[in-house]
Amino acid sequence: QVQLVESGGGQVQAGGSLRLFCAASGRTFSSRPMGWFRQAPGKEREFVAAISWSGGSTLYADSVKGRFTISRANAKNTVYLQMNSLKPEDTAVYFCAADSQLRLAVIASAYDYWGQGTQVTVSS
Repeated sequence: QVQLVESGGGQVQAGGSLRLFCAASGRTFSSRPMGWFRQAPGKEREFVAAISWSGGSTLYADSVKGRFTISRANAKNTVYLQMNSLKPEDTAVYFCAADSQLRLAVIASAYDYWGQGTQVTVSS
């Protein structure tokens, strides 16, 4: 069992930065790849970034590559998403998720534990 709680969302102007946090509990956290997804109003949930259990491998959606950075601190049971150069189209609820498979995944169905989400709003 893994429980996930996101924080760090808020409102920021275009070009600004935010850092999201995902606090995890559960014995299997450090052995699982982790991911961030987002969902804007009226849109499907979409993949943002993923990181391997060791932090040695990462994967990003093309829309955020070069602007967002995913990282993790297993000793703190925490996953981070550093978001720079934010755009209005980044506005969404951001979700942290724990991957049920050994390899990085971009599809939501590969993740079996989800947090409640944190709102990110970017104004122009």
